[in-house]
Amino acid sequence: MTKQQANWSPYDNNGGTCVAIAGADYCVIAADTRMSTGYNILTRDYSKITQLAEKSLMASSGFQADVRALQKLLAARHSIYQHQHNKQMSCPGMAQLLSNTLYYKRFFPYYSFNVLGGLDSEGKGCVFTYDAVGSYERVGYGSQGSGSTLIMPFLDNQLKSPSPLLLPAKDAVTPLSEAEAIDLVKTCFASATERDIYTGDKLEIVILNAQGTRREYLDLRKD
Repeated sequence: MTKQQANWSPYDNNGGTCVAIAGADYCVIAADTRMSTGYNILTRDYSKITQLAEKSLMASSGFQADVRALQKLLAARHSIYQHQHNKQMSCPGMAQLLSNTLYYKRFFPYYSFNVLGGLDSEGKGCVFTYDAVGSYERVGYGSQGSGSTLIMPFLDNQLKSPSPLLLPAKDAVTPLSEAEAIDLVKTCFASATERDIYTGDKLEIVILNAQGTRREYLDLRKD
């Protein structure tokens, strides 16, 4: 007879899906508001998007306790940066800081899967996608979370950018207008919600452009 023993894990996966799309002069970042554990819904109104700097937004899925700890650490590091340099950190700078922060915890990682979006120093939209230990890449669009396996093939079909190996190098931005990108994000989530039990309830969309940030909401399936 095999010996039974209780297994305890320091991690949980609270589900949820995040998407970001970069355009010529905007960035759209979106996430659903459902937080689950197993087959239980803990809350239907939890925002997974946080503003790290004036031109940087991060959406995170995974273990939300680790996500909160990561957000607080990044806020503290950004505050120190502002005092030392008397300016806001740029989005590519924040992307590097997030990578370093995740990598130094690589032996006991933050169980968070992040997508960072914003505007770079030229005012172009930028999206950075990450794994749990800080490996990152600048892309035109990205998705993380429980519904990302459903959403990424659809985004690839609609937006597939040329290979980064082709010369001359192409900008990592999508050709869509801001309104088209918002509609595409809504379509992505409406589809993913039908197949992924961890995605649903409400969609929060944050649009970042030269005028600032604004939010839009869309109701999703509640079951």
